[in-house]
Formats: sequence, structure tokens, C-alpha cells
Amino acid sequence: MTIEAPPVIGDWYQNDSNESFEVVAFDKNKGLAEIQYFDGTIEEIDLESWYESGLNPIEPPEDWSGSLDMEPQDYGVDLEQNTHLNWSNPLDTFDG
Repeated sequence: MTIEAPPVIGDWYQNDSNESFEVVAFDKNKGLAEIQYFDGTIEEIDLESWYESGLNPIEPPEDWSGSLDMEPQDYGVDLEQNTHLNWSNPLDTFDG
């Protein structure tokens, strides 16, 4: 299977080996696309290989942090904290 569309920065694809990657750069003049696999590995691919490689467009992964080499504690939020327990009802202060 061949892909007919040119690389689009920000779009995700899956190759024949079921590896997911995102197009992070595309130089139309040089005919090169820079791709980043979910594990963070970066690779360049020429347009001829792009069109012959059997790629399938896919939705971005739900866990966007894979290629960023981040641990859950690095997300900038406390994933263990149950903040919804601290929510108050706005009607508790209503005097109407």
C-alpha cells in the first residue's frame, strides 16, 4: 500500500511495523520529512521513501507524553490528588 498525500506537520502515521510517529518537520525544497516516533526517536525520510513506505494515517495517541520522555510526575499536576473532593457547591453561599 502506498500513501498518496505529502507529509503534514503534526499528523500521525503508522508504518508497516506498527510503529507510530508524528511528522515534526517537512522541507519541500529538499524533499525531506523529519519524523519522531512515539518513543522519541527522530528520523529523516525522503519523499520517494515516504510515498513507497505503506504508511497509514492515524489519530494522535491519547498519551501525548510518549515522545517527550516524561514521567507522570513531570506533567505539572498532581495525578494522585482528588481535587474534586475540595469542590464546593456555589448554591451554599446563595442567599436568594
